[in-house]
Amino acid sequence: MNPELAWLIGIVAVVIIVAVAAVARFALSGTQSEHRAAVLSGVAEVVRAIRGKR
Repeated sequence: MNPELAWLIGIVAVVIIVAVAAVARFALSGTQSEHRAAVLSGVAEVVRAIRGKR
């Protein structure tokens, strides 16, 4: 594999991971404790969709 392509894929993967984590943290910071399960299941669904396990 081309080293530049490997770097590009790695950078894109890191950006996606950081973006999902930031959205999850932002969503959890503003929710009440009884709604956190729904937020976490939504985040899990997004992660599954990104990974293609849906």
